[in-house]
Amino acid sequence: MVRLSGMSAAGSLIGSQAFSRDIDFKNDSGSRKLKIVVAGAHPDDPESGCGGTMALFAAARHEVVAAYLTRGEAGIPGKTYEDAAKIRSEEALNACKILNARAEFLGQTDGSTEITKARYDDVIKFIEREKPDILFTHWPVDTHRDHRICSILFYDAWLNTGKKFTLYYFEVESGIQTQNFSPAEYMDISKVIDQKGDACMAHASQDPGDFYKNTHRKMEIFRGMEFGCDYAEAFIRHNQNPQKLIIEKDYI
Repeated sequence: MVRLSGMSAAGSLIGSQAFSRDIDFKNDSGSRKLKIVVAGAHPDDPESGCGGTMALFAAARHEVVAAYLTRGEAGIPGKTYEDAAKIRSEEALNACKILNARAEFLGQTDGSTEITKARYDDVIKFIEREKPDILFTHWPVDTHRDHRICSILFYDAWLNTGKKFTLYYFEVESGIQTQNFSPAEYMDISKVIDQKGDACMAHASQDPGDFYKNTHRKMEIFRGMEFGCDYAEAFIRHNQNPQKLIIEKDYI
């Protein structure tokens, strides 16, 4: 039904293979419910980089959390930070409703994100509270400082909480923002492409006709061509995970 290719198209992350033999992901009611966290720097980053994957996990009744490092305070020209934050937070909440996800805001400020001991600790506490099974975040080689900082903070949390969850990196506006991204794993999002599009279009203040239709839609088509489907999202898995979570088609 859905596939994320790993070492090969046959050995897929989400596909015909079962979960790692080291873990029992079955329970009496069927498949085990997973916690999926998608961490982005701004409202619209989780949706544009990973919205199709979020929709598919949510449709399979797994818990999906969109973690926004900021509220997009600097993202609307002519608006105060307070007003922009209110508008963009509401847009994020609407997008999460479309994707059947829960929104969490982590308290940093758009354009002024920080890497400090206190900020590291904040993200570690968030991870310890949420206890994700899988986390998706920005690829760290990116032209936007906030994207780089978000990636580093969540990578640090992965390290300092014992590498207990599987870590993936997603791309946003590749070639413009994300750089040197060579994915090995893909998600066929063809069945939820309209749902993802609606979630991205919910960010009306960000001119979604440009950032989504003119960039991410082209990426989805290109990644689909690579993977052999209509539309796909692409990922890089951090290869030092203690185990590789492999989701068979029964889970999504």
